[in-house]
Amino acid sequence: MIPGSVLYRARAYDTPDNPFIDDLTRPGFRYDDDLGLVVSAQGVITARGPFAAMAAASPQATVIDLRAGILLPGLVDTHVHFPQVRVIGALGMPLLEWLERCALPEEQHLASPDYAATIATEFVAGLIAAGTTTSLVFGSHFAPAVDALFTEAARFGLRVTSGLVVSDRMLPEPLLTTPQRAYAESLALAARWHGVGQARYAVTPRFSLSASDPILAACASVMSDVEGAFFTSHVNENLVEVATVRGQFPDRSGYVDTYDHHGLLGPGSVLAHNVHPLDAELAALADRSTAVAHCPSSNSALGSGLFSLRRHVAAGVPVALGSDVGAGTGFSLFKEGLQAYFVQRLLGDQGLPLAPGHLLHLSTSAGAAALGLADVIGDFSEGKEFDAICLRPPAGTALDIGLRHAGSPEEALGKVFALAGDADVADVWIAGEQIASGGFLRPVSPLTPARRHMPAGSGSRGTPR
Repeated sequence: MIPGSVLYRARAYDTPDNPFIDDLTRPGFRYDDDLGLVVSAQGVITARGPFAAMAAASPQATVIDLRAGILLPGLVDTHVHFPQVRVIGALGMPLLEWLERCALPEEQHLASPDYAATIATEFVAGLIAAGTTTSLVFGSHFAPAVDALFTEAARFGLRVTSGLVVSDRMLPEPLLTTPQRAYAESLALAARWHGVGQARYAVTPRFSLSASDPILAACASVMSDVEGAFFTSHVNENLVEVATVRGQFPDRSGYVDTYDHHGLLGPGSVLAHNVHPLDAELAALADRSTAVAHCPSSNSALGSGLFSLRRHVAAGVPVALGSDVGAGTGFSLFKEGLQAYFVQRLLGDQGLPLAPGHLLHLSTSAGAAALGLADVIGDFSEGKEFDAICLRPPAGTALDIGLRHAGSPEEALGKVFALAGDADVADVWIAGEQIASGGFLRPVSPLTPARRHMPAGSGSRGTPR
């Protein structure tokens, strides 16, 4: 036994296999009624198995019994907007009107460093309350605000990939930049944060609607100059947007090609939405191993359309979930999983029927894979870091009653996605360190020099804690 190990005893679900591509029969998830997980002082799962066997093999380990709740891997959000916390819930508008009336005016306020720091505090607290331990975050158009985001995320050890949002047209003037400034500010932010603690840098043009070829070329230069940088943007979200982009880039084969033309797509790229893709675009995304962040609540709230998961899966395009705060209606990936289920039901024969195992996969291991962390987090396999949440619904709530009377593990997991929300997330761990308990946040220790620099594509495995 490794000194300082903790033995967690739990009812636990995870999805070490992909239920979409591995031709798995139901349930498509792994469930253990009395699981033992041995977690080292470095936050790595060193052994798993029946609790009795783990206890016998690790008699000196501290035992933490979590069987009063349900243990799940930490949730992974692959598309969420840092500056939009305060505009969640603005309904009744399509995308471009919502941007003009709600999102863009609010985003201009982040020019104030003090305001940005306040928003960063609210944003990070929202992620933790929802059980989101890893996220690909659309940052701010202002470099000091991006600094504030990374600083606040580091207080809790959140796994955040983010960067400066860049645009040079069709937005309010305070949100515009030049290719030269975009390159310089992005490079400076990446130098400060990429590979520091759990932070990684993402090159982030807002979307091709507001990013000309020179800005996209500057983004490509940052990708070339920052080893291991990620890329994220929007694509094919709204039909009016798609038509406008087509007119702006007449020499491109489609919206996806506006990015691919500059070499921005690859295994470290995630494009949000893709509600209206061409078949050739799906083939290109699959060929580049570029993932799509499916944001069903946002797509429904803005009337953008119904996402064809079947077409993406058939084409071999990786898909994970995004909350799309603030066009989405909250941080909870349980709600996004439920909305994804609804969307596929509404598509009828064109939809891809989803079971609870699919929803857990989309919320955890699919996101980890999309963000290049499949070997670090996403499930409770040996060798991975212990990112986890424990659900303990308040007594007498619908989820509490449903879980107590569920007839099978699959039925119980279905009730989690149908009924769970922030109030049910009792405990949150990242790399073995508990950062939330009973609704109280617990900041981690400040980064030490030994922990500050790590490979940008990895977690903190093996680093001193």
